[in-house]
Amino acid sequence: MKTIDIDTLKKIEKIKKLKTCYVTTPIYYASGKVHIGNSYTTIACDCFSRFHRNLGVDTYYLTGMDEHGLKIETAAKNAGITPQAFVDKIAEETKELWANLKISNDGFIRTSDEKHVKLVQECFEKMLKNGDIYLGSYEGNYCMPCEAYFTKTQLGENDTCPDCGRPTQIVKEECYFLNLKKYENKLLDFIKDNPDFIAPESRKNEVVSFIEHGLEDLCVSRTSFKWGIPVLSNPKHVVYVWIDALLNYLSAIDYNSDKDAQYKKYWLNCDKVVHVVGKDILRFHAIYWPIMLMSLNIPINFKLQVHGWIQMKDGKMSKSKGNMVYPMEVVNNYGLDALRYYLVKEMPIGNDGLFSWDRFIDRYNTDLANDLGNLTSRTISMINKYYGGVIKKVEGINDVDKEIEELVEDVISGAIIDYANFSFQSALSKIWSLISRANKYIDETMPWVLAKEKDNDEVINHKLQSVMYHLYEVLRVTSVLINPVLVDASKIMYEELGLIDNEELTDLKNLKFLEDINLKVIEKPVVLFKRLDPAVELKKISEGNK
Repeated sequence: MKTIDIDTLKKIEKIKKLKTCYVTTPIYYASGKVHIGNSYTTIACDCFSRFHRNLGVDTYYLTGMDEHGLKIETAAKNAGITPQAFVDKIAEETKELWANLKISNDGFIRTSDEKHVKLVQECFEKMLKNGDIYLGSYEGNYCMPCEAYFTKTQLGENDTCPDCGRPTQIVKEECYFLNLKKYENKLLDFIKDNPDFIAPESRKNEVVSFIEHGLEDLCVSRTSFKWGIPVLSNPKHVVYVWIDALLNYLSAIDYNSDKDAQYKKYWLNCDKVVHVVGKDILRFHAIYWPIMLMSLNIPINFKLQVHGWIQMKDGKMSKSKGNMVYPMEVVNNYGLDALRYYLVKEMPIGNDGLFSWDRFIDRYNTDLANDLGNLTSRTISMINKYYGGVIKKVEGINDVDKEIEELVEDVISGAIIDYANFSFQSALSKIWSLISRANKYIDETMPWVLAKEKDNDEVINHKLQSVMYHLYEVLRVTSVLINPVLVDASKIMYEELGLIDNEELTDLKNLKFLEDINLKVIEKPVVLFKRLDPAVELKKISEGNK
């Protein structure tokens, strides 16, 4: 067995020493139905959380709903119900969706929760008292869909919003401001001293450039609508939705309360805190949020992982284009694992990903049905046919077997490092290189030929047993490595390989080729992924979209 290089060993050792992890999605705006773009973030965070739990890391996964603002107030009025009733309905629908997608979140925070409201009011008053928030007046351009103010230099052509491209409106009102200018240099120094604060590098450079061009103090209250958290000392003002929303990461873990054990565990003393956000809300998390923490004298103990958007062939998903894709539409027709696999496999770090039905079907057939599905069914069927379903390790291996073992070792270490760094696309590519090599290994060793002579030749029988052992071990390792992503297929593989209730053999932290093995596989494996007819599926999808 070859030796893994020292640098890789150190990285893996560091990852395995983690004790606690706190991972968050942005809290989603309670204005409508969740599409696959929102689902990507939630699924990616779920994969990240499951991976860390599989390593034995005490992990807290938070998601939730951003429920205040003029847009919600307007939508509720148009629906003829109160804002609270409106957001209650959206929250329940979203919780149901996450349950259907088997999202393993530990917390679901809502900005209308009493504990959240209380904390936002307390933090606002604290920043007001220390002079970082001050009363003034604002006249300028405001984007209602983004709930954001912009200076003239930030606006797009014809005074459009630089984030969403929609028209802005002139707003004039008394409001409170957060003194961003005071913290410009301190924030730049922090980013310089913490080069891994924002990933990927391109997004960090974008933030640094924005700060270096000079920050404008941020309007942090409104008086033109009521659906928000009132400022305690001046109740005619409600707290600006983004100041309100960002504090969810602390209110969810009981910061500044009598029960602050979670805050101490998952923030103050946490080994790994990761906020996962889309590129459209980078500025809020990379500038406003750390400045708020500086003002509140709370340690900036988090990293930002920034991703792009899920695009369609004709651009960004939108209701007006009629190109929206909803997660249950995919799950009901092709299964949960197909959706989870496609989204995390197709989204490159930091850049936009493309969702197309023809690409989806191709991935399904090639990666899931042909590669993983066929390898599983062929291997289990051969073990049953040649050895009555019993798999044993044999001594002595040839060069091809040794190559397989070395590849398994490389893939395990590489996938662990990739998962830990939110590089799911890279992790899955490594795992599939092992699956592809195992399928080629079957063609090279031709077990069906060896089986004809195994009863008459001990050497051939030994070779066949070794082939079955190595194929079994590839499947076992694969079933463990895909578990964070393919939650259903992994469980089925555990059952088929005789691994249920055997935590030692599915322990990611100590995953390696078994030194000794004597297990029995299931007699009749199920089809993990049934191959699709592309023409039939694309026609069905086209007719469904009419």
